[in-house]
Amino acid sequence: MHHLKSDQFYFMNVMVLGSGGREHAFAYAISKSSLLSKLYIAPGNPGTAQCGINVDIASNNFEKLSNFLAQNHVNLLVVGPEQPLVEGIRDYLEKDSRLAELKIIGPGKQGAQLEGSKSFSKTFMEKHDIPTAKYKEVTDQNIEEGEAFIDEQTLPIVLKADGLAAGKGVLIVNSKAEAKIELNNILNGKFGTAGNKVIIEEYLQGLEFSIFVLTDGNTYKVLPIAKDYKRIGEADTGLNTGGMGAVSPVPVVAGKLMFQIVENIIEPTIKGLQKDEIPYQGFIYFGLMSTQNGPYVLEYNIRLGDPETQVVLPRIESDFLELLASCGNGTLDAQRIKTNEGFAVTVVCASEGYPQTYEKGKTIEGLNEVTNSIVFQAGTIKENEQIKTNGGRVLAVTSLGSTLQEALSTSYQSINQLCFEGIYYRKDIGYEFKDNVVF
Repeated sequence: MHHLKSDQFYFMNVMVLGSGGREHAFAYAISKSSLLSKLYIAPGNPGTAQCGINVDIASNNFEKLSNFLAQNHVNLLVVGPEQPLVEGIRDYLEKDSRLAELKIIGPGKQGAQLEGSKSFSKTFMEKHDIPTAKYKEVTDQNIEEGEAFIDEQTLPIVLKADGLAAGKGVLIVNSKAEAKIELNNILNGKFGTAGNKVIIEEYLQGLEFSIFVLTDGNTYKVLPIAKDYKRIGEADTGLNTGGMGAVSPVPVVAGKLMFQIVENIIEPTIKGLQKDEIPYQGFIYFGLMSTQNGPYVLEYNIRLGDPETQVVLPRIESDFLELLASCGNGTLDAQRIKTNEGFAVTVVCASEGYPQTYEKGKTIEGLNEVTNSIVFQAGTIKENEQIKTNGGRVLAVTSLGSTLQEALSTSYQSINQLCFEGIYYRKDIGYEFKDNVVF
């Protein structure tokens, strides 16, 4: 691909915004690029510090960020989390004349509404004939209509807060009476202002998985497919979390199903953004459900998922920074993504008590012992040369293998070399595919 390396592709200063496992995976992939000059991560974590230079700037401090980007001649900014995108970081930086050359991976405020507002994304899907669950939008003004809609549904019923609620704003309830109570609870502030508007949805059944697309606004590339495991307990029981592990690829997502996804979901989404004149450069995450009636969109995200990024990026063998740079330059079409043919698995090691209350500050042993897996750090902090726990999801242990079983075994063996007080992880990641591990 050397013919693509024009002057603007050489020796770039890059910043990754964010501090979790996803951002460590970004930093890890970018740090291996032959096009990289300097890599900054703001604010980063002890893991990202091994890939580049951590900068103590919060991801919502736009002013401090713009000054740093200008002073350090950063060419490319990759925004990891959704919050700064929804709050308009792109729009803010684009107004800064010092940053005329800066390329930003992540949409502006308008495009970010795909994730920032469930109401916006539902209206968008309806308008562009993209398959999604039947729904009703409810505010204080039409609670009676909402309750009537609940009465018409079969159980269970899905309730979603309209705005960002840190992945916690979705309830699945098993009785109509409970659905009405929860509807009122959300409107009355259960999820803060995120719940000023509520989406009531029919419940879809099937296999849930994620498709990730990188788009420069005109064309797009599909990245490796992944499935994450949201619940804390084995066999998908217990409370929802930010994700306890992921696998890539998803053995059953191929052929006809993939064709339907491209035809009925990805293409109409990219074209819909163009028709609505919403410029969009960055990632689109499609949370999908494969049902008896074909694939449906559960939700859009405007960034890569966590922990899915930790299995998607290690499977990309092409130069990841070159891919991002071509997205920023509008030349994505010329790129070919080379993907590892095998499997990637990540298993999340969490603090005891997560996703409810948990203790921080536990010393992590064995990080340097692991040689067969990549250990992405998420909720960690460095104190007196020791790495300690500093969050609910602490580490994501990723392994590659020619079969799913091989990748899984490697990750679990690596976890046996790691230790912190109260370490908890699921032992059944990828359980649905164990008998179906080779295409």
